[in-house]
Amino acid sequence: MRLFAFIGRYFMLMGKVFSRPERSSVYYRRVLTEMVSLGLNSIGIVSLVSVFMGAVLMLQMCINFESPFIPRVLMGYATREVMILEFSSTVVALILAGRVGSSIASEIGTMRITEQIDALEIMGVNSAGYLILPKVIATMISFPLLAVLSIFVGLVGGYIITIATGIILPDTYIEGLKMDFKLFSVIYALIKMVVYALIITSVSGFFGYYAKGNSLEVGRASTRAVVVSSALILMMDLVITQISYL
Repeated sequence: MRLFAFIGRYFMLMGKVFSRPERSSVYYRRVLTEMVSLGLNSIGIVSLVSVFMGAVLMLQMCINFESPFIPRVLMGYATREVMILEFSSTVVALILAGRVGSSIASEIGTMRITEQIDALEIMGVNSAGYLILPKVIATMISFPLLAVLSIFVGLVGGYIITIATGIILPDTYIEGLKMDFKLFSVIYALIKMVVYALIITSVSGFFGYYAKGNSLEVGRASTRAVVVSSALILMMDLVITQISYL
């Protein structure tokens, strides 16, 4: 029964979040601010992880598929597909759930225990919409862009490792990247990132908004937000993949 109460409370909060804003201009400025805070400031960690993952994927493909029956050009093809279909969407989203999700939950949770949210409500402001909706919109715009960046940087990482190690010819790697390219794969990754952005921000906002007690409880709310967001991301990865390839 607690699970159903939890889900019901979540959807009731989302009803407040997506209600009509009082002043659109204020929300517009907050969306731009959140895009910088949650999106632009995540470029570093996304790029760092992606370049090394692209390099590792390339090495693993070449080492584990060392066979005269497997064309070397397939190494680049396989690296591209893994980066686009899973890593640059799902794995990057899990990383962002830790960085962005914990930040959102702790920020809103701190406002709750310091009674700043109560002050907003007294002033007649829809606190749920004011605090959470700009974050949802900002991440739904910036996360797909981060996914595109991750794909590009990861493939560059694979190219760098071919030059550094000589495990395959760089031209062979490039040829593999071009092999049987389908735009749908990129669109599929972007759709997943939009869904993941909604999950991360709404779930993290939910746990922060209903935080109680002291600063210790804010930390616990942040932890729960990351765990639940990560679990939902993996579940939705399965669902979206099944729907997309029916």
